[in-house]
Parts: sequence; structure tokens; C-alpha cells
Amino acid sequence: MVMRTLFHHTLLPAARKVRLALHEKRLEFAENVIEPWRRDEDLLVLNPAGDLPVLVDEDETVVCGHAAICEYLDEVFTETSLTGRTPPERAEARRLATWFDDKFFREVTQHLAGEKLMRRLSANAAPDSRALKAGRDNIHTHLQYIAWLTERRSWLAGDHITVADLAAAANLSLVDYTGDVPWDDHPLTKEWYVRVKSRPSFRCLLRDVVQGIPPAPVYADLDF
Repeated sequence: MVMRTLFHHTLLPAARKVRLALHEKRLEFAENVIEPWRRDEDLLVLNPAGDLPVLVDEDETVVCGHAAICEYLDEVFTETSLTGRTPPERAEARRLATWFDDKFFREVTQHLAGEKLMRRLSANAAPDSRALKAGRDNIHTHLQYIAWLTERRSWLAGDHITVADLAAAANLSLVDYTGDVPWDDHPLTKEWYVRVKSRPSFRCLLRDVVQGIPPAPVYADLDF
């Protein structure tokens, strides 16, 4: 039996979501960090699309893509559900996870963390000021939506933590690394993030450091 292994990169929010899910499930796993901007032949053998993350389980089952991996983990390791306990709960968790995986990523994460971290690391290029402005403008709507949800629910999708919370926190963690989350303007969202950030599963993300780019002072602070 092989060691369960996650192929990922620390700057991909979808991969960070999977790391959180694995830790929430209390599953041991090895990590193989791959630079997504370089061709990797070993990765192509596992996933011909060349996309991250990829999970290779102990029985050598290969699961490609963050959504498929999270669904797989919930179906195989059923003690803790991360997609909800009823069909309506699962539908809402998936809807919101898609919101943050796609919409938040496209409108915020890519403009801020993508420019300040990924662009610097992959191309050693300065960030585009227009992209930074767009990300800083867009983030307020998303933070307001998180606050609206948490006023009505214990967690984003209902009474239990789900992939919706993991997807949101994974994206926000990268923007928080760069210091671009206006926490003081969104106290309810900050309260929710503190709860997620304080969970044992989140420690793996708080240890992440981008070479040559130190995190914002509040990044690893649980009482910010």
C-alpha cells in the first residue's frame, strides 16, 4: 500500500481547499508540490490535463480536480460529512463552494494574490495596478455576502462546516497573505474567518510561506 499523496501547489486556492478537507477528515497524507506553470511529466501521467490538485489514495486510486477529490473523500470517509447531510444541504454547499471556487477566485483572488504572489513567483513580474484595483473593489461584495450568510446560519451553507466554508477560507487565506482583506469594514465576516482559521485543519495553511514574499503580519495571527 502506498502513502496517500496530494499533488498540489500552495498558491492554488482549490488545492488549499483539498488540504483543508483532508485535515478535517483527519487523514494522513504526503505532499508533492508542483509548479503549475511548468510542464511536469509525472503529473501528466496521473492527469493528462496537467491540472492540480491530484490525489493518489493508499489503494492507488487517482482522483483529479478539487471538486472530485472532495466528493470522493466524503463518499469514502463518511464519519465527517463536508458536503452536507441531506440533499438540500448538499446542493447549497456545492452552490456556495462553486461561488468561491469560481466567482470569488475570478473576481478577487486572481486579481490580488494572483498578481502579487503567482505572477511574482512564476514570471518575476510586477503586479498590474488595474488588476489590483479591480480585486480591491470586488472583494467588498463578497465579504458582505459572507456576512449575510453567517447572520442566518451557523456556517455558510447551514449548521455544519462544509466545502463552502473551505472554499471561501482557502481563497481568503491567499488574499489575507497579501494583506488585502479589509477586515475592519466587515466584522461579521471576520468573526466567521476567525472560527475557520482557529480550527486545527487550518494550521497547514498558516505555515505556508512564499519564498521571498513574507505574509502580512495578521496572516498567522488567530486573534487579529
